[in-house]
Amino acid sequence: MYRKAIEDLHKWKNKENKKPLIIRGARQAGKTWLMKEFGNIAYTDTVYINFENNPQMAGLFAADMKIDRIITGIEIYNGRKIDPQNTLLIFDEIQEVPAALTSLKYFNENAPQYQIVCAGSLLGVALHPGTSFPVGKVEFLDLYPLSLTEFMLAMQKGRFAELLKNGDLDMATTFRQEYVDLLKHYYYVGGMPEAVQDFVENRDFKNVRDIQQRILTAYEQDFSKHAPNAEVPRIRMLWNNIPSQLTKENKKFIYGLIKDGARAKDYEMSMLWLTDCGLVHKVQRVTKPNLPLKAYEDLKAFKLFLVDVGLLSCLVRLGQTVLLDGDRLFNEFKGALTEQYVLQQLKTVKELGTYYWTNDRGSAEIDFLLDTGTEVIPVEVKAEKNLKAKSLKTYCEKFKPKTAIRTSMSDYKKEDWLTNIPLWAVEIIAKVR
Repeated sequence: MYRKAIEDLHKWKNKENKKPLIIRGARQAGKTWLMKEFGNIAYTDTVYINFENNPQMAGLFAADMKIDRIITGIEIYNGRKIDPQNTLLIFDEIQEVPAALTSLKYFNENAPQYQIVCAGSLLGVALHPGTSFPVGKVEFLDLYPLSLTEFMLAMQKGRFAELLKNGDLDMATTFRQEYVDLLKHYYYVGGMPEAVQDFVENRDFKNVRDIQQRILTAYEQDFSKHAPNAEVPRIRMLWNNIPSQLTKENKKFIYGLIKDGARAKDYEMSMLWLTDCGLVHKVQRVTKPNLPLKAYEDLKAFKLFLVDVGLLSCLVRLGQTVLLDGDRLFNEFKGALTEQYVLQQLKTVKELGTYYWTNDRGSAEIDFLLDTGTEVIPVEVKAEKNLKAKSLKTYCEKFKPKTAIRTSMSDYKKEDWLTNIPLWAVEIIAKVR
């Protein structure tokens, strides 16, 4: 299975002054596989340490932060010598041993020759009591579920992915139905590596659902295992409420819909918990579409999305029969799956800030505003056949953006003020100017 993040890891390896690298992302998004695969490809030797339920390693890092002693202990533990230039050190579930997380500061300052890649659930990194986080002494890489083009590669459709990578939408449109079929499968299977791998091998939709249900159950178990006891019920209620809120016409998240009388302050920690561990994407509203968009955030208004469209379709019990019914799948649940899918693809595009905009009266809404660093691009998501872009036209008349995008099931078309990008080509949005 190919992951684009491998290319980022190679860039990290080739840097002269690299720091220990922490791979962030939700559980089961493929962090462990990625680290091991990178070690196999790029190094002559790999030393893998999993800190979960590992009292020997916990004891080794608890004693002191002398790097020579720690390296000697790791060599004894693994039974072989560590060559700083040719050995990749992998620290997995590093949040389970806070001292190991702290040690990254000392590796960076006192022994930068060692090449270290780490992973762990963000909730542990962010909220573990007593953790001294090595601020400024580590680098980060965000890993998300497989994007649609990575899904295409896994499905042995590399030529189709290549057309999108090259931006050749004229040629891609010739094979429109193939892309639509792949997109339908992606809505159902999603991008969690285990589900994708099983689908590639067996083409069994029931197997996929069983795997997704196991992943969702594991997430629920994480709530109980890692979160403060008093917070667990609120985390569960917030988590389970997201699908129904995504089906609203106005997808702004409303605390009062979780339960009567619910207030923001009651759920702030739950929200932080879910976003920190990568299970939820929070998209803020902005009051003005000016650069940088972050400076115009409305902190009280936001939309929430799950980490993966396949998990969302599992949560709402989407049946496989809907895959066969024309384009019904893309309209299902008032386009909630489609907006989830688009946000998920946007998240994989590097250095792209994602927000949304509504006017003060709430009568016009742009599904996503993208901050490229040099311009603000409005994106309207259309799941249904009606392609009238009333809100987008209102926005463009008022703010005069250089680029405006609608993504829908229609083919690629560039007009005077609007470019339509097919949903199956959303990943190329950053290339459209």
